[in-house]
Amino acid sequence: MSAAMNLMNAANDMNVLLEARHLSAGYGPLEIIRNINVRVLQGQLTVIVGPNGAGKTTLMRALSGILPLGQGGVALAGNSVETFNVSKRVSNGLVLVPEGRHLFAQMTVEENLELGGYLLPAAERKRLMDEVLTLFPRLAERRRQLAGTMSGGEQQMVAVGRAMMGKPKCMLLDEPSLGLAPKMVAELFRILRQICDRGTGVLLVEQNVRQALSVCDHAYILEQGQVVAEGSGQELLQGERIRKSYLGL
Repeated sequence: MSAAMNLMNAANDMNVLLEARHLSAGYGPLEIIRNINVRVLQGQLTVIVGPNGAGKTTLMRALSGILPLGQGGVALAGNSVETFNVSKRVSNGLVLVPEGRHLFAQMTVEENLELGGYLLPAAERKRLMDEVLTLFPRLAERRRQLAGTMSGGEQQMVAVGRAMMGKPKCMLLDEPSLGLAPKMVAELFRILRQICDRGTGVLLVEQNVRQALSVCDHAYILEQGQVVAEGSGQELLQGERIRKSYLGL
């Protein structure tokens, strides 16, 4: 290996926010994911794609602490977190935006956002609220509106904004574009790119394969519970596996 490659790998190691090593998990005796190795770097958008039933949601649940690990380890900013429960992972900067958003429909946008920073001092919550509303101008306009009366895309923005209120080092998103109009999907990806530009790492499970691979920095293909390929989004878009299996080309 060349000296330049060694330097590049060392730099990447320093910037790793989230790392899963030889991860296995499932439900009772049923193992869904096996020997998964995934990395998320600081300021990068990383995508996991794969067919239904591949184990994508199981992986996100295992990383976030909802699902216990069978084997392997999870490190956040170089520190082992696999023994941490969900709350402790959140307080250490690992936040999940689950599929389905799970907002409090009878609470306002602002109240939903504040819940994401409930562990923080009031002054810090206010500062983060200002940042989130700057990032999501539409939410600033509707901060007093009940979350349950908003469109699906607007609700997804609230869910992402609520996660940002927790000051995440790394944000996990499970199928955020599901059911959204194309224009809203494009807006969501634009905002995720801005979040990465601020230094947060983002790991995204996404069913919109072409668009996700077009905007991400790195991607993994998950099939039958295992990583079968990885590379830059453009590399995978041009590969035969993606072209035939997911894009119908």
